[in-house]
Amino acid sequence: MRCRCVRVWITWLAELPLTRIASPMGTEVVMVDEIPFPLQVTTPSTNNPLSLLGHGITDIEIHFLQIKFTAIGVYLEPEIVKHLQQWKGKTGADLAEDDNFFEAIISAPVDKLLRIVVIKEIKGSQYGVQLESAVRDRLAADDKYEEEEEAALEQVIEFFQPKYFKKDSVLTFYFPATSSAPAEITFTTEGKEESKIKVENENVVEMIKKWYLSGTRGLSQTTISSLANNLSAELSK
Repeated sequence: MRCRCVRVWITWLAELPLTRIASPMGTEVVMVDEIPFPLQVTTPSTNNPLSLLGHGITDIEIHFLQIKFTAIGVYLEPEIVKHLQQWKGKTGADLAEDDNFFEAIISAPVDKLLRIVVIKEIKGSQYGVQLESAVRDRLAADDKYEEEEEAALEQVIEFFQPKYFKKDSVLTFYFPATSSAPAEITFTTEGKEESKIKVENENVVEMIKKWYLSGTRGLSQTTISSLANNLSAELSK
């Protein structure tokens, strides 16, 4: 009897075990699958404070065995709630199923930052292939995959190609409030200098955001569910 292996990203909608503690430096953090995420970070260029409003993991299931790859933190300017008022009163469960809500998050003119911490080691080239496929498919579906997008995406893939994602390596995507400003990808890992790349093509930047944040089509449904629940709570204040 042959067993089928599921070779796609799968995430669980169940609540992740979370613990809020103070780090040795006095900074309050949330533990996501035993990985600390600070409740607040500042943007690379402007030192603008962003709040942790969503968190989750990426994983796959093979033969009923869950294999976790990364932990994710979504940081947004608190004022994003001003751009989401039409969803005031909605439950987190309702918001998690509303792709228009996540389109509004993606397009809102506020700073956004994704902090991704490696749980299971992989080659940077493997991550790059996943990103390339997801972004290219979204661009093609919207008829936006032209030479400029192809070149910009190729630069991003080349950035990841020589890297190795060791456990606890950190990848950040910073998306400025102004859509015309370049996004910034930063990679840090033990024993190596920090490396970064700017992504100036707006269409490629938009699709990277959508890869992680596009509601029911997002990469990590635990992250989407967490973001929906937390923003529902913020909107009810």
